[in-house]
Amino acid sequence: METLEGVYEDESESFRDSIATVDKDGKRIWLYPKKPKGKFYNARTWLSILLLGILFGTPFIKIGGEPLLLLDVINRRFVIFGQIFWPQDSFLFALGLITIILFVVLFTVVYGRVFCGWICPQTIFMEMVFRKIEYWIEGDWKKQQKLDKMPWNNEKVIKKTSKQLIFFLISFLIANTFLAYFIGIEELITIVTDPPSEHLAGLFSIILFSGAFYFVFSRLREQVCTTICPYGRLQGVLLDKSSIVVAYDYVRGEKRSKWRKQEDREAEGKGDCIDCKQCVHVCPTGIDIRNGTQLECVNCTACIDACDDIMLRINKPTGLIKYASEEGIANNKPFRLTARIKGYTGVLVILVGVLVTLLLSRSDVETSILRTPGMLYQEQEDNKISNLYNIKMINKTNRDIPVELKLIESKGEIKLIGNNITLEKQGKAEQALFLIFNKDDITKTKTQVEIGVYSNGELIETVSTNFLGPVVIGNN
Repeated sequence: METLEGVYEDESESFRDSIATVDKDGKRIWLYPKKPKGKFYNARTWLSILLLGILFGTPFIKIGGEPLLLLDVINRRFVIFGQIFWPQDSFLFALGLITIILFVVLFTVVYGRVFCGWICPQTIFMEMVFRKIEYWIEGDWKKQQKLDKMPWNNEKVIKKTSKQLIFFLISFLIANTFLAYFIGIEELITIVTDPPSEHLAGLFSIILFSGAFYFVFSRLREQVCTTICPYGRLQGVLLDKSSIVVAYDYVRGEKRSKWRKQEDREAEGKGDCIDCKQCVHVCPTGIDIRNGTQLECVNCTACIDACDDIMLRINKPTGLIKYASEEGIANNKPFRLTARIKGYTGVLVILVGVLVTLLLSRSDVETSILRTPGMLYQEQEDNKISNLYNIKMINKTNRDIPVELKLIESKGEIKLIGNNITLEKQGKAEQALFLIFNKDDITKTKTQVEIGVYSNGELIETVSTNFLGPVVIGNN
């Protein structure tokens, strides 16, 4: 983002040349964020409890005997809201992927990185699970710093060991939960309850993934957001001056200076910022939000709560740091729903609506009927001709489906080679059939015909194919 209209023209912009967690020698700066508190932090805590409940509870939820969500990559079988999706539904996957990409782009352009601070699993686990345990065992930031500097005595060994052990156990639980989304909760319970020797490969995989989660939340931490996650990198090209972000109101806050009782700050040309650095102390990525929007900011609102607390203590209005746009701060305008925000939000709603409609209207049966390769038409008795076809059908549901085939708006007939088709649940069927027409009704070399797929008298799908007839001169 550009320099904020000269406010920082006399200040160094060197902070933009490197991230806050790396020193001049390129070494990691370990962060000790102060424990946040306030209305936004409380709201995020309750939302995190809800989302964690959904994450850990979803594998146990069934709809019509199927999981609420299952991503069986090995068997190429996906279940979403109890609906089974197969590779034949890949167009829905492609549309869903496009919708998600457009949603992320438009959402970020309008609302900034709200997702990162409020919904992202990395933030929720780090700030609302692992960090809370760290505060509980080691204390707030100052106590953590003191603990790390002290020699290895009984207190340090007990606290550090217990913390790391709990971290790994939670990581093990997270790894198992994610595995349930790929193999199903029943299979997971079987693996857990069986002797380990019967599932050595699975046990090794679980330990490997548990170690990965443990490493992320015990050591890597904010580096995921600042250097690994592509979304953080994308925000530089997605945000503009109208995007809603966590922002410092520099118009009101500058010129910053230390607080003195009984002084008239306005008369002395001082802003409301008393340079207490509480917004810096609570930041989980180590930035100073007063420098403007930065790559490392995940919009976690910890700085808002910290600043509001200070403003209340010195009898100043809250909102020195707030959700706002650069344009709104520069022009001293409160947040409002502009035509741009409404338009983009409308597009987001339409995209989601289209995807949900396609998912709900997806057919239970998918049928393909193709002429047998290399076969011409066959002459039949009573001035009739026939074509041989191969039919393939897939049942996407969890119930058996009896199937009947009928021609739609055609005078021919269908003759199955074999028994009537009954599709078993989640099963496939392949069969051959003849389409038979009176030769006088065929006026083209290739005639398009439509075949209806019926189940219990209800039309569930319509399939088009071509019927090959004799060459009709001048009318092909």
